[in-house]
Amino acid sequence: MQRIDDYAAVVGQAKIDELYLLAEKLEDRVIQNINSTSVGGGVAEILTRMVPLMKQLGVDARWDVIKGNEKFFGITKKIHNALHGVDVDISGEDLEYLRQVNLQNAEEMQFYGDVMFIHDPQPIALVEKKSGGKRWVWRCHIDLSGPKSDIMDFLKSYIKNYDCAVFSAPAFSADLSIPQFMIPPSIDPLSDKNKELPKEFVDSVAERFGIDKERPIITQVSRFDRLKNPIGVIDAYRKVKRQFGCQLVLAGGSALDDPEGFKVYEEVKSVAADDPDIHVIFHPPASDIEINALQRMSTVVLQKSLKEGFGLTVAEALWKARPVVASAVGGIPLQVVHEYSGFLTYSVEGTAHYLRMLLNEPEYARTIGLNGRKHVKNNFLITRHIRDYLALFISLYHEDDIIQF
Repeated sequence: MQRIDDYAAVVGQAKIDELYLLAEKLEDRVIQNINSTSVGGGVAEILTRMVPLMKQLGVDARWDVIKGNEKFFGITKKIHNALHGVDVDISGEDLEYLRQVNLQNAEEMQFYGDVMFIHDPQPIALVEKKSGGKRWVWRCHIDLSGPKSDIMDFLKSYIKNYDCAVFSAPAFSADLSIPQFMIPPSIDPLSDKNKELPKEFVDSVAERFGIDKERPIITQVSRFDRLKNPIGVIDAYRKVKRQFGCQLVLAGGSALDDPEGFKVYEEVKSVAADDPDIHVIFHPPASDIEINALQRMSTVVLQKSLKEGFGLTVAEALWKARPVVASAVGGIPLQVVHEYSGFLTYSVEGTAHYLRMLLNEPEYARTIGLNGRKHVKNNFLITRHIRDYLALFISLYHEDDIIQF
């Protein structure tokens, strides 16, 4: 685990000093994070890094995880898809089951935090146990720009009991009766997934997976999830391969609270089976350094999502100065400034067009990649994320000190 002071070399000492000053205002306050999994997915990854760093600043930040069975996580996956606008069958009995699992967790958990920081829909009903003196914050990491209305109404019946809600992008906000804050997520530049790597290690990872570094490499790193559109990525690659003889890497894993992941992985392997230049790689959770190497060896990185919460794999690739072509969905347009830090696309054909352009103009691709790294440094590193959260927590107790985001 890195020390908070180590980040001064990346963002400057003044920004670290600011974090210490903000942390002092939270003396004697306990921040209790609650989500649905400790392994896999962006939320768990962020909390794994952020909670220890907050502790180093002097903030008493902690993290608990609710328990759920296969049925519960099957229901919450359907809710996740419905919030992204997908037509799914969710019954009243399903929603009541979610509530009952939340109540069972509430009976078994201790709510010791001064700030109860609840992440995403899975534990949303814990707020039924709200008691006086505590501040309850619902942190939504999902794109709510086009949700199914019945599911959104179900969530609103709980959201109204929170003190405020936090979203990752302006477009994700909803018509709510409580205050809303916009705080984008972040990447950790010193983590195994993002730190600098020796060329020899990157070469060894390429050799291990049979990837030819002498030919162009197109990569998408994502959970194996239909909304990440891995089949669409293969379609775009096949349109480009006719001219450039490139390779495709589809690398990722699955979160413990996503029961569909392995099934999607098998589907992708089946579609890719006839092409030895498509490398479908299923990574266990402890594979961050290999993911880092795969992104660093890439010529272009894709994020061809159909729907997206924020898509931190985009920021990860941009931090490594790799040119990115990504769908204009979710929080991706905050990360990719079209024709400056990457390219936004709306179709398989558009994706193929920008891939051809970048593969054909390597110097232009290099410039785009460097622009992307600057954009991430200014906006999407974990130190900014911690600052925004500290300011939010302070505002819950000091209304006169609300910091504008």
